[in-house]
Amino acid sequence: MLEKSLGIVLHIIPYNDKIAVAHLYTERYGRTSYLFPQGTGKKACMLRSLFMPFSILELDIDRRNSRELQKIVEAHTVVPLQNIYADPVKNAEALFLSEVLCQTIKEPEPNPQLFTFIARAIQVLNLMEEGKANFHLCFLLQLCNFLGFSPNMESYRPGYFFDMLNGVFSSTRPAHSYVLDSRESEVFAQLTRMDFNNLRYFRFNRGERNTVLSRILTYYRLHQPGIDELRSPEILRAIFD
Repeated sequence: MLEKSLGIVLHIIPYNDKIAVAHLYTERYGRTSYLFPQGTGKKACMLRSLFMPFSILELDIDRRNSRELQKIVEAHTVVPLQNIYADPVKNAEALFLSEVLCQTIKEPEPNPQLFTFIARAIQVLNLMEEGKANFHLCFLLQLCNFLGFSPNMESYRPGYFFDMLNGVFSSTRPAHSYVLDSRESEVFAQLTRMDFNNLRYFRFNRGERNTVLSRILTYYRLHQPGIDELRSPEILRAIFD
């Protein structure tokens, strides 16, 4: 049955010389996998140019509930993202965040609020200039709200420790090792005030930004145990060097 949906490209995995598997987050069907032609044919080359990480596409899908891998009949770009793919910083962030989304979003059910958040964030990244080096940090902290482990900011007080395991701030240091000291906790609390409109006001040097990212990823792994070792943070570190 031919159906339509918007979809955001997360990852493409080669299967053999002729076929790859494209993982997309779609508006109507949630996380879905599609057969994707490889090779040098006209259709394969056309689709390859469209299926870049974070691409927002309008899809015509030959959808059958009995199939694990669906088939894409046609795909069209909804929002051109030339600025992302031409800018090394934005491109690295798109690669990194699409990898994170691929490992954290597993549900085949639709979530319109999450889809809207991701689609709008991609368009913001495409257009923004000031503060773009902080975009991925803000995105990850806001994504927590949709994944169900947003930090409890009502528990924060100056001088408190952030208990990453339980997502709360505490006046005493927890017995386990997944804790931020009072200074790191203060920085973390400040980061939760970031949004896509004020990123330019948060200034970090290379070491500080890498440390912040490392702490956020630790927090993610504690609450999303299925996350494998991510490769793209190294791309980010190289870009910011």
